[in-house]
Amino acid sequence: MLTKNSSVKTSFSGIDFSKYASKTSEFVKEFASRANKKGYFLNWVDLPKEQLKRVDELYSMVENFKKQTGNSVLSVMGIGGSKHTVEHMLSINGLNINSDSVVFYSDVDSISWERFLTKLGHDVTSANFMIASKSGSTFETKDGFLRVQNLLLDAYMAKGQSKEDAMKSVSKHFIAVTDANSEKSELRRTSNENGWIGDLFIHDDVGGRFSAFDDHALFTLIWAGMKKEDMISMLSSAQEMSEQSLSDDLEINDALKEGIFWADASLNGIKASVHQYMGSMFENTVYWHAQMQNESVKDTLKQVAKVPDAMHHSAEAHFNPANKLVFALTVPVDNGVCSENAEAYIGALSKSYEITGATFVERVETSSLGLTPQAAGAMTMLRAFATVYQEIVTAIMTGKELPEVLDSVLQPHVEFYKKNLKGGVVVPGRVSK
Repeated sequence: MLTKNSSVKTSFSGIDFSKYASKTSEFVKEFASRANKKGYFLNWVDLPKEQLKRVDELYSMVENFKKQTGNSVLSVMGIGGSKHTVEHMLSINGLNINSDSVVFYSDVDSISWERFLTKLGHDVTSANFMIASKSGSTFETKDGFLRVQNLLLDAYMAKGQSKEDAMKSVSKHFIAVTDANSEKSELRRTSNENGWIGDLFIHDDVGGRFSAFDDHALFTLIWAGMKKEDMISMLSSAQEMSEQSLSDDLEINDALKEGIFWADASLNGIKASVHQYMGSMFENTVYWHAQMQNESVKDTLKQVAKVPDAMHHSAEAHFNPANKLVFALTVPVDNGVCSENAEAYIGALSKSYEITGATFVERVETSSLGLTPQAAGAMTMLRAFATVYQEIVTAIMTGKELPEVLDSVLQPHVEFYKKNLKGGVVVPGRVSK
């Protein structure tokens, strides 16, 4: 018998779910008919279950990668889902708080490059580098990779190594996360040709924003010190949430309820919406959720922010009667010295927003520095499912025919800007004189 994941609890106000009860099975059937099938970009539905099979392999790979150089710092080089999912997962799991084990580079300007090198003490040999790109030719990522590779080569040749030996030393610093197929990925070819360690993949039909349990995120969590038992708990909880999210029992399926919540607002003419996250652990979650919103819902009117700081500068607009909105708040279950004030604050926010319209509050279990592994897995999977359900619910309730591949998992419009980067306009690794 399917039971509800207790690490995330959601309460709703101002919405009548009975209006949708007769369609629940239809919503779930639409989702399930595409899940985990090739070409539908829903391979993330059972990804946690598949990744559980590779936990030992990933831990061994991290250990061996560290031994190759003796370095304790990993630089993650990637953009979008290759970066935001990792930042989100590190933060909610209470890891890398001081940025002492993992640093990121995803920029293309000179000042950002100098700041990145400063974090490494202007010694690129002091770090290992994870290069993450599905195609392996993403300009932003390739640009950073080539700059690091050239600096590493110069550093080892300055130590008296021949170019051939220096390249062997350089290769010990890199690991690729990309398509498994070398015909599809330039980065996979580079990894194979230079003998880089390991086989890390961006799995087929797993879009970047849905990749929080893919190899780049799990590898980085392990590097940053996540215990193996916590990794197993997190993945198991994520898979449990996945199974709940394909249940036609609305009392169990919180992902569908959240999808209905957002769809209901749109169906009732409310264009603007707010999802606030309470606490510093969610600072990077905000970036990831905003990416999910922009690429999946394709709506620029939703505000995703961290409170309490964002609460004060948003309140004037939120409580202006001329602005109609719906509101969600994700909060930690506080068991510490601030718990009374935290609970009172949550209560005050909830009471305030209930006056403006429909609301829901999502409470997530915590450890001392972040979420419990179970809550981290469940909440992350819940967010992905709810996003896709929003599209399904909206379409079915309005009689709109759904496309074979859901719009919420595709991003065709990004090609508009990508095509303008081609034709020699930008040159990866180019050094300006």
